Amino acid sequence: MSNTVQSNTTSGKSTFIPILIIAGLFFIFGFVTWINGALIPFMKTINELTSAQSYLVASASYISFVVMALPASYILGKIGYRKGMSLGLFVMAIGALVFIPAAEARTYWVFLSGIFIQGMGMTLLQTASNPYITILGPMESAAKRIAIMGIANKVAGALGSLIFGAILLSGIDEIKEKINTVSVDEKAQMLDAMADSVVIPYIVMAIILVVLAILIRKAPLPHVEAEPIEENIEGKTSKTSIFQFPHLWLGVLTLFVYVGAEVIAGDTIIAYGISLGFSADDAKFFTTFTLMAMVATYALGVFLIPKYLKQGTALKISAALGIIFSICILSTTGFTSVLFVAALGIANALVWPAVWPLTLEGLGKFTKTASALLIMAISGGAIIPPLYGRLVDANKHELIANGIHEAEAMATAANSSYWILIPCYAIILYFALSGHKLGLKK
Repeated sequence: MSNTVQSNTTSGKSTFIPILIIAGLFFIFGFVTWINGALIPFMKTINELTSAQSYLVASASYISFVVMALPASYILGKIGYRKGMSLGLFVMAIGALVFIPAAEARTYWVFLSGIFIQGMGMTLLQTASNPYITILGPMESAAKRIAIMGIANKVAGALGSLIFGAILLSGIDEIKEKINTVSVDEKAQMLDAMADSVVIPYIVMAIILVVLAILIRKAPLPHVEAEPIEENIEGKTSKTSIFQFPHLWLGVLTLFVYVGAEVIAGDTIIAYGISLGFSADDAKFFTTFTLMAMVATYALGVFLIPKYLKQGTALKISAALGIIFSICILSTTGFTSVLFVAALGIANALVWPAVWPLTLEGLGKFTKTASALLIMAISGGAIIPPLYGRLVDANKHELIANGIHEAEAMATAANSSYWILIPCYAIILYFALSGHKLGLKK
């Protein structure tokens, strides 16, 4: 931490090891975050939840970013990046261990508590790693570095979704059929046995997190600082408050709706596939489709940005594709519509890498506070997916009341509720076109 690395002079050689370490951290919270796609139908079954209630799994994870973002910024200011990242990993390990009593009691709020605690740990990691990787080199190539982080994050997410999908969703279709025909006691025993399947995976996860927390304390991470704010003619900074940066607040809103859209694309696709009649054994692969689409687009971004494609242009293309794919979901049915949900991974991949540098542009000494606000915007993943769940429940009940069979009503409701994505991508498109320039000197 003693060596300060200026973002505008850092060489590729000096940043390779730090980039590798931060990529490892993105891998970790990618793995933990994207298992929610398997946890949602799992929790819905063992706790007998509605669709809206089951999506509180995403809420518990992402709402922690609102609660912890500013405290995390303060903590990092006191103890530094390395110790902060180590502390974040320890907190995540504690959250993983909470799953043990949660499984024993088969109590939903205890599960949510464990997910929330893990989210607190991830907030520390995100608050440190995102601004760090953004300013660890030239700002015009920041999206390229963040895209590399995205590859690590989504590859881990795909692995986590497959592994936990195989563990948690194995035999879930048979169990759902049996619990409607057995006695209350037998039903409780079956659901208890199913809940216990999370214990060993989360113990292993906790051990790995603790080991990594110890190792990160010795990691060679140099200190980096954002470039200073441009001065005016009198030699004084023209900005005295973060409220004087309208593009920052638009960036926060953009990231808020983006994370909500990303979580919907990744976390609802398994449940959506099941509602369409696919077995859980088949549907467990659907989140991987979304994440692999993101990985492929990230790789394309690493190649194209900034040499062939500007960050702002990449964001415009991404937002437009998001709107197009959302309309295609609503216009199709069956596996075709599932593929369009997965295709949202293409639209989503370069949004996060582009929004960060465009939002942090020109913020200078306000960069750390702005980064905390952007981290708080991740709470979009806590609010927008449950809204989708409520839409599904409301539309389902309305269709059933009109005489539609429950299975068909569920499939139709799940499909039609994806309209919530369109205004999200419209906001992203506005930020890409002109919002990121508001308040900045030409």
